[in-house]
Amino acid sequence: MAKCKLSGRKPRSGHNVSFSQRKTKRVFKPNVQKKTIFVPELGRSVRINMSTRAMRTVDKIGLTPYLKKQRLRLQDIL
Repeated sequence: MAKCKLSGRKPRSGHNVSFSQRKTKRVFKPNVQKKTIFVPELGRSVRINMSTRAMRTVDKIGLTPYLKKQRLRLQDIL
């Protein structure tokens, strides 16, 4: 199961809906990538599974403010 360690995004379920409106079960998977991020508090780089949406936000505001916004600690994602 692919899960984002930062935002908590995980697979969701739903339906494929055909033209005839027949519904079949399917899974919507988040776009989770492995990314290496430098953490100044630790003085080293850390490899994290994170969604692309979380990547964009971390690039904009930084890792520490993002963790504070999500009410997470650095130990929660390591």
